Amino acid sequence: MKNRTYSLSSKDVDERWHVVDAADRPLGRVAAEVVHLLRGKYRPTYTPHMDNGDFVIVVNASKVKVSGAKSQQKIYYRHTGYPGGLRETPFERMLDQHPERIVRSAVKGMLPHNRLGRSILRHLKIYSGPDHPHEAQVNAGKNKKTKAEATAGATA
Repeated sequence: MKNRTYSLSSKDVDERWHVVDAADRPLGRVAAEVVHLLRGKYRPTYTPHMDNGDFVIVVNASKVKVSGAKSQQKIYYRHTGYPGGLRETPFERMLDQHPERIVRSAVKGMLPHNRLGRSILRHLKIYSGPDHPHEAQVNAGKNKKTKAEATAGATA
């Protein structure tokens, strides 16, 4: 009997949509949960070199919490591209003006730092409030069977 290693192909990927509420939760815990869903590590068909994860919607990004003195000490950096263009933004100001960037930055740091990580990051949708425009996608995936469930039902 020959044993063969199962290799996932791009047509076998079954993408779902998940909604994660970040209200009153630590930033790192939210980011770790989001990355777990984005990469698809909970699936038995997880393949490290492929984008076989799901779409993730993060709501209430403006209500995310950090522990300790990070709210006063944490600083986000970006560069304008011009000489001397390094810009610093404290956590509290970033939370007031662009709360989505806080969550995106935390998730981006936990993904692979290559083109796979950049393609996975495109599946992340972040909103500062409780509402999002992806209700149709979320509801469409709830009644859909996975390919494994469909084939198991057909053989039984």
